[in-house]
Amino acid sequence: MWDFDFPRAVGLMVRTFPYLVFRIVVYGGIAVAYVVVTGFGAGIGYGLGWFGGPDSQAGFAFWGGLIGFGLTATAIYLLREYLLYTVKAGHIAVLVELMDDKDLPDGQGQVAYGAKVVKERFVQSSALFGLDQLVKGVIRAISGFVESIASVLPIPGLNGLVSLFRAFMKVAVGFVDEVILAHAIRTRSDNAWASAREALVLYGQNYQLMLKNAAFIALFTYIISILVFLFMLAPAAGLVYLMPGSWSAGGLVFAIIFAWAVKAAVLEPLAITLMMQVFFKVTAGQTPNPEWDAKLSQMSDKFVEIKDKSFSGAAGSPAPGAPAE
Repeated sequence: MWDFDFPRAVGLMVRTFPYLVFRIVVYGGIAVAYVVVTGFGAGIGYGLGWFGGPDSQAGFAFWGGLIGFGLTATAIYLLREYLLYTVKAGHIAVLVELMDDKDLPDGQGQVAYGAKVVKERFVQSSALFGLDQLVKGVIRAISGFVESIASVLPIPGLNGLVSLFRAFMKVAVGFVDEVILAHAIRTRSDNAWASAREALVLYGQNYQLMLKNAAFIALFTYIISILVFLFMLAPAAGLVYLMPGSWSAGGLVFAIIFAWAVKAAVLEPLAITLMMQVFFKVTAGQTPNPEWDAKLSQMSDKFVEIKDKSFSGAAGSPAPGAPAE
């Protein structure tokens, strides 16, 4: 029914416990920042509302909290390159080694080792982030290709299935782009763009198996995330109760943030590990199909951009034989 080994993936998560702790600290810190800054903003607003009278304090507290929430969201958005480069890519680098039954260097922590491997492949975080955004665009093009096929099939009730598929793909795309990164790390390529091009073609020529497994993994992620959200409702509502003013929607918002933090820290790396298992298994021994290379070039301008960069060797990664700066 699926092509991944769930118990082994969980075992790999356990073996990367230092990275899981690192992720929990990072994403847990983000969740706490949302609560603290939002509460601080609500408190300032509540205090300023005193000048307008008791009837104004609730409204001022709401807008103060909303401003605090917005400032935190903006800061996290600006840190997205750092999160990909330091947290996600480093964890993938360690997972790749362990999945291939390789030992990590003695005397070097997992987080330090992961950072070293990523820097060898991508000297600058902006290079990795730029590649990641292009890969996401190509994966969306493949998903759109599948949707277009399904939309013209004369099967009753298929429109509803296509809508469900589209919802799953929004989650699955976030896993697949990091699988492409895993391929670049695994092949030890000196040209990250060429490696990404190769991985995308391999993904395209196996899209049926990849998307089938992605649907199962996305469903699992949805279910666990909803359960975490429900579990977090009570403590989130308690935090809102401690805030000044009227923040009736705050409990819902904070529960979503806490559920997101758990998903990003624990569920996401597990899902990526499952997708890596599938990709490495179904593409073992395969070579990129030129027909799919041409098809992706027609589907996506972003794939053409990746091809152009692969020919020039520009990737923000060191040239062949050159040390990382």
